Amino acid sequence: MIMITINKQLKEAKKFIRDADAILITAGAGIGVDSGLPDFRGNEGFWKAYPVIKDLGVSFQDMANPQWFDTNPKLAWAFYGHRLNLYRDTTPHKGFEILLDLVKEKNDDYFIFTSNVDGQFQKAQFDEEKIMEVHGSIHHFQCSENCKKDIWDADETLDVDMDSFEALDIPKCKNCSAVARPNILMFGDWDWNEKRTLKQEARFNRWLKQMKIDKKRLAVIEIGAGIEIATVRRKGESIAKVNKNAKVIRINPRDFEIDETLGFSLPLGGVDGLQKLTIR
Repeated sequence: MIMITINKQLKEAKKFIRDADAILITAGAGIGVDSGLPDFRGNEGFWKAYPVIKDLGVSFQDMANPQWFDTNPKLAWAFYGHRLNLYRDTTPHKGFEILLDLVKEKNDDYFIFTSNVDGQFQKAQFDEEKIMEVHGSIHHFQCSENCKKDIWDADETLDVDMDSFEALDIPKCKNCSAVARPNILMFGDWDWNEKRTLKQEARFNRWLKQMKIDKKRLAVIEIGAGIEIATVRRKGESIAKVNKNAKVIRINPRDFEIDETLGFSLPLGGVDGLQKLTIR
């Protein structure tokens, strides 16, 4: 019975994508799993990736807090420096190529909305001007004190001692020499410089507005978006609620449920789901 349901959802989702005029890709941390990236799902997933932090008894939510850049910058930059190096060394998986081919079929009429900070969509050759990184990007730095509200490219090479889990390099602000930090929205974060993301959001909102004006059929392909921080899931659902020409195709091996009036549910992993959706 479950297989019959999946096949029915898959068939309907494929038809909707085939008939769509444009594509919105919404992606959470789960899209990176097929590239070997951790998704930090719960403390166990986080601690598995960073066993030294487990010994400290620090959760992901505790670690992803700007306070560490004041109280322990070596630990803060061990965590974010290691992640930056990991993302730099990661090759986007097959699913990104499938999505890139798909949007080309729609005359490059697409946008990407992601909570990921890893820059994998840019690395996979998607247009920088068509990406909204709602939580910022680890590939850009800012002053921890936000002294002049500048944002700059993360061009430093960062070395991390994984045994002591301490950064051997501490990036500094180019203006005031205070400790720099990634331009990422963290928990309890009042100093995040949102200037770059606001520009992305303005482009995204203009695109969405044009979708409605032109009454284009919009396929929202959601991959790996969790329920604990539901920013990505809510965005796709809200678009489908206000735009009768939009439907969400939710690809998620665990949290796959969706109101049938809003879209289609595929309990599959990212690459597997995308391959099944686009196979002729």
